[in-house]
Amino acid sequence: MGMSVTISAATEHDAEQIFKLQYLCYQSEAELYGDYSLEPLTQSLDALRAELGSGCVLVARLGEEVVGSVRGTVDGEGTAVITGLIVHPRMRRHGLGGRLLGALEERLAGECSARLYRLATGQRSEGNLRLYRKWGYAQTGTEQITRKLTLVTLEKTVRTAPDARDAPESVYAPTA
Repeated sequence: MGMSVTISAATEHDAEQIFKLQYLCYQSEAELYGDYSLEPLTQSLDALRAELGSGCVLVARLGEEVVGSVRGTVDGEGTAVITGLIVHPRMRRHGLGGRLLGALEERLAGECSARLYRLATGQRSEGNLRLYRKWGYAQTGTEQITRKLTLVTLEKTVRTAPDARDAPESVYAPTA
C-alpha cells in the first residue's frame, strides 16, 4: 500500500530539502534556455531560508521527503506573487503542481486577503503555461530577460464565495 502526498506549511527544517529539490527541478529549465545561471540555481541556502521566513511557503511531502513546494507573498494592494512552484521530476504529471497551487491560492486569499494572483514563467516552459492556464490564469505581459529567456506574466482575480445573503434561505436556515 502506497503513501499519499500531504501538503502543509513549510518549516525551517524543510529549507535544505527545498533547496536541493529546487536545484534538481530547475535543471530542465536551464537546459531549455541554455542558461545555468537562472536565479533558482544560484540562490544560496541562506537566501532561501530568508524567503521561508518572509512569506507563505508550502511543501508537498511523501512520507518525510519533500517532493514539491511553492511560495507566495501578498503586497499591501492585495496582489499575491506566486513563485518557486516545483515538483520532483518523478512526481510530475499527477496533479501535484495543481494541488500545491490551489492550496497556496486558498491560503493567500484567506489569511493574507489576496485579491489578485500573479506569477511568471519562461515562454518556452509549455508545461508550466499549460498548468497555469488550466487554473484560470491569463497572460498579462512579457519581459525579455536575456536573448533566450522571455518571462510571461500571468494573472487571475481571486474568486470570492457568494454572499450568504444572496443564497436561498433554506440553505442557511439554522437547524433546531
